[in-house]
Amino acid sequence: MTLIDTHAHLYLPEFREQWPELLERCRTAGVTEILLPAIDSETHAAVLELEAAHPECRAMMGLHPCSVAANFEEELALVRRYFSERRFCAVGEIGLDFYWDKTFTEQQYSAFHQQIGIALEYGVPIAVHSRNATAEAIEVVRQYPGLRGVFHCFGGTLEEAEALIGLGFYLGIGGVLTFRNSGLDKVVAATGLEQLVLETDAPYLAPVPFRGKRNEPSYLRHVAEKLAEVTGKSLLEVAEVTTRNARALFGLAPE
Repeated sequence: MTLIDTHAHLYLPEFREQWPELLERCRTAGVTEILLPAIDSETHAAVLELEAAHPECRAMMGLHPCSVAANFEEELALVRRYFSERRFCAVGEIGLDFYWDKTFTEQQYSAFHQQIGIALEYGVPIAVHSRNATAEAIEVVRQYPGLRGVFHCFGGTLEEAEALIGLGFYLGIGGVLTFRNSGLDKVVAATGLEQLVLETDAPYLAPVPFRGKRNEPSYLRHVAEKLAEVTGKSLLEVAEVTTRNARALFGLAPE
């Protein structure tokens, strides 16, 4: 059984000294590839170092909406430079976040639109962060026919899920699915597997039975098991479909 973690911040300092052990646990759990969303210029070196040292890790490049500030144009210039020099599996993570602070709302929209432009220019998907802004982010991506991507850590309504699937987007399903009363189980039961990919968002949002602890990609199996339960599919089918989806979306080579 093969699983792909489409969103994990394994390059953050709390993981740095444990990469070999963490990745060995991933292999034991069947997690064969891990995609690394960038946050801002302070994380670029660590993302690229982890990718270079461990080829099962694949880098994205982008500016997180929570890192959008007065200097966001300088940050976007760095993203553009990286894309001019090499290929990444996605522009990410990008989007809108209205949970923490709305000071730079206008700049968040500008950064989102500009990075969508980068994705279209280089023919790669986007990984969208949309905390407290799912409806607004859907309205942005709706403006770009042919745009591909995933709404990472999806926690929206069935109507929002159906809107995204109708646009050809995938839904990133993580530990929230295992949380009691999240409501996400009913959404994915209605949508089925065909537009879903798996993620951990490590170190955040660890699935039950590890909720409240530091998350890691080896825990992805718990998300897959819950997804099998709520969709009435076998664990093997969940693994096969979500892995196939991840390979198709991010242009990952078959094993």
